[in-house]
Parts: sequence; C-alpha cells; structure tokens
Amino acid sequence: MKLEGTVIAAHGRHYLVELPDGGTLPCFPRGKKSELACGDRVSVARSSATQGVIDAVLPRRTLLYRSNEFRQKLIAANVTRVVVVVATEPSFSEELVTRCLVAAESQDIGVLIVLNKCDLADRLPAAEAALAPFSSLGYPILRLSARAGAEALRPHLAGQTGVFVGQSGMGKSTLINALVPEANARTREISEALDSGRHTTTHAALYRLPGDSSLIDSPGLQEFGLHHLSVPEIEHGFREFRPWLGSCRFRNCRHDREPGCAIRAAVEAGGIAASRYAAFRALRGESRPS
Repeated sequence: MKLEGTVIAAHGRHYLVELPDGGTLPCFPRGKKSELACGDRVSVARSSATQGVIDAVLPRRTLLYRSNEFRQKLIAANVTRVVVVVATEPSFSEELVTRCLVAAESQDIGVLIVLNKCDLADRLPAAEAALAPFSSLGYPILRLSARAGAEALRPHLAGQTGVFVGQSGMGKSTLINALVPEANARTREISEALDSGRHTTTHAALYRLPGDSSLIDSPGLQEFGLHHLSVPEIEHGFREFRPWLGSCRFRNCRHDREPGCAIRAAVEAGGIAASRYAAFRALRGESRPS
C-alpha cells in the first residue's frame, strides 16, 4: 500500500518520513540517486514493518539549495520563509547573507533576517552597520537574544514552513531549543532512526510548531554556491535591480562595460549600492550559462 508523507529528516541516503497518522518511518530511495530534501512530500511503500522505500517525490512548491560547478546540496523543500540567522558575535559574512537572499528570491520565498545575541551591546553597532544595506532594501530584521527572547520569532513563523540558514555559531540551535522544547529528544530519536548518531549536528530536521507551522533546521553553512542560477535569475535576486532591468541599450547586457547600461547608471546615480553591484558581478562570474 502506497502512503504519502513528509520528509522530516535527511542524512545521506537515510530519510525519516512522517506519515499521515503522525508516526514516522525510516526510508531509503529507490535507485542510486538521492535527491530529496527535508520538507519534501513523498510517496512511500513499506518494505517491512520498520522500514520503507520512497517511490516518488511529489511536486515541489519551492526548493532551496546550493551548488558549485561539480555538485549540489539540497537544503529544504516546500518552504515559505527563509530565516537567515546572524549574530553580533562571531562576526558574520555579508556575502553569505547576500547569497542566501538571492537563493530565496530566485524561488520567490519570503525572507526574515534574525540578528541574534543582541544582549552583547558592545558588538551591536558593527552588526547593525553590516545589516544596513539589507534593511534599506526592505528586508525585515528581527533583533533578539535567543537565550531570553526567542519567543519574539514565533509570530513570524505562524502559518509558515520556515527554514533556518546561516553560519555555524550564530545560535540556530539555541533558537530551535527555545522554540521547540522537545528538540533535543527529537534529535536523538531521529539519529537513532537514521542510524547516524555520530552526525546529529549534520542532518536537516523538520519540527512541527503550534498553529500549522513548521521549522526546518539546517546544518551551519560556510559557503552558499549559486552555480545553478542563470544570469537573469541572479538579476532577479537583487531586488533593487528590478526597476532597471530591460532598460539597457543592449538586450543581452552584462551590466559590465557596455554603453547605455541602466544598472551601471543606477549605481553611479546612487540608486544601487556599489557593494551590492560588486556582489552581483561576483555571482554573475560563477553563474551557469543562460
């Protein structure tokens, strides 16, 4: 008998699928390829009382993933909000934040930036300055301290399927534990089910929240390649570019040295920040052909 369920944990070729009755079933995919993500809706068949096989992935609404020239890494499927977690300490990479935002924009997923560890007052001004370019573009920024104020995040997740992304050390795990009191027990349960006890911090996991909400915790990132995006998709990912797209003299303008480039004119006029233009050029250089 075929069942439909949701992948709530993923580690290598091991997946934990939540079934309609609320139970879970460890599963493996058919074949050698394994391109599934936490949040995927799947069709499964029991191969035994305690194990199943994933027959198919149901159509996805969204898919967040990163890639380089050689491989891709799926992060989460069917999410409606990307929560980029940064902190006052340790310092965070503005480039990584930009890449997370471009990936989210390419899938038309809503974004929230969470600035954690705001109780470290002496570190706050530098962090605020680093986030100012994103704030000026309209990206919402929630300032909190996970150890005492994580509840401030809960309304932003209401009715959403969110995914935490960010560098290691930003406090994602502390936020998860504050929002999901049973998270540690759940992590142990997942590790046992996936036989991955040595890797409890390296798998993605989905947690249910009250009010038809879900939250996916992903492993810490040190890089976020976007090789899979074309130049037009990267352009779309920079929301401040959109008013000028299509206004360049040449239809295939690379926004580099071409005469009549509307994007470069906007940079020179102050309508686009020079730092964001530089970030775009860097991403364009690693993008796939259109």
